[in-house]
Amino acid sequence: MAEEKNNQTSITEKGAQAANAVRGAVKTGKAIAGAAKGAAAGGPYGAVAGLVWGNRHLIGKIILVVVAIFLLPILFILMLPSLIFGGLVDAFTPDDPTVPILNDSAYITENVTDITNSVSDVLSEALEDVLKQIEQDYNNSTADQREIINPHENAPAYNANAFVSQFCASKNEDFESITFADMESTLRNAKGELYSFSKKEETRTREEITITVDSSTGKETSTSKTVTETWMVYTIVYNGEDYFADNVFHLDAEQKELANNYAKNLGMFLGDGMFQRLPNGYQAITSLGDIKFTNGKTEVVYFNQLDERYASKPYGTDDIGGYGCGPTAMAIVVSSLTEETVDPVEMAKWSYEHGYWASGNGSYHGLIPAAAKAWDLPVEGCGKDGGQKISDALSDGKLVVALMSKGHFTTSGHFIVLRGVENGKILVADPASYKKSEQTWDLSLIIDEAREGAAAGGPFWIIG
Repeated sequence: MAEEKNNQTSITEKGAQAANAVRGAVKTGKAIAGAAKGAAAGGPYGAVAGLVWGNRHLIGKIILVVVAIFLLPILFILMLPSLIFGGLVDAFTPDDPTVPILNDSAYITENVTDITNSVSDVLSEALEDVLKQIEQDYNNSTADQREIINPHENAPAYNANAFVSQFCASKNEDFESITFADMESTLRNAKGELYSFSKKEETRTREEITITVDSSTGKETSTSKTVTETWMVYTIVYNGEDYFADNVFHLDAEQKELANNYAKNLGMFLGDGMFQRLPNGYQAITSLGDIKFTNGKTEVVYFNQLDERYASKPYGTDDIGGYGCGPTAMAIVVSSLTEETVDPVEMAKWSYEHGYWASGNGSYHGLIPAAAKAWDLPVEGCGKDGGQKISDALSDGKLVVALMSKGHFTTSGHFIVLRGVENGKILVADPASYKKSEQTWDLSLIIDEAREGAAAGGPFWIIG
């Protein structure tokens, strides 16, 4: 008996050491991409999940022991918010109660879809509510007219990953209450805090023209007068995930760090936040000045994220030089296809304020269609089978944003702009390389290196 107890103690001590290593990895966000990609396929991951969930009354001891044997599977489980697997209890597929949802990618996708739709519904309801509040406020005022500035009308703030991660991080040891229904209830009960509005009163003048017709001659006479009116100008504000972290989920500093790491890893797991960053130690370049490419159907305004004017400027708590390819690509598109010039600093600010910045990870893929719609530009997602559609769009003067994976343009993930066709080859505007932007490229190479499984309709977005 004493020998058995000593053996258990030894295993537990080793497990505790491994658990501490796991905890440190989670806290510093050291994701293992291979583990994330292979998780839904089953194998040892499902075995560990089944063991943990099947003996959940001993979960603390089991994690300590099993983590020493299956470090990567437990590391993977701990690094993702458990809500996408249905929680940490009774998280088994309906078709077979012995198979953990972690083993079935179809059910994971179904869970993620349900969660995303739920967040979208709550956001829509919250936006409708704040519009009703504005309507009531205006009716109670003495103003003659009103204007509503709603930056979220075409591209609502949308970061389901953050809400899921904050909810799971808020539960601490109370893992049994991690359910989809509980999260939906929490969000719905607090939807009144998602949006708010500011208002200001303005005096505006307009010319009022009156036309009278002489009944006998049919001659028209116009007179004008200046009319002064009082306007109420309302601006809808998205309070953001940080507000929810503080005021709804009431996260402390450690929970916020955990939620942030959850969100990063969930984004990577779902293909919606691939690391879009330049290698550590990148160097800013001397200002390129004003550059326009004119050898395509459309004249393109070029920006470079490494330009000394932009590289050190903030993108959330990151910087544009290392993480700002998404905003820089959309700055190129918007400045080229509209009459407005929007530089990378302005676009990075817009992306951050509208929830498309992924901390330490670049941008959520939804930034591309959202920014296009916000600037009233038609946008259409396109898969890797759309080569002819891409070529035709470029020949028509449209621009195409492409999300690239490891290859000629990046070692991780990177947004570039396809800007035209020349002698059967593709012209690009690479936000991180002026040299590559002066070269021509085979469309087949670009399609081959484009991101598999991109979110938000990608990996190509036809704009214009």
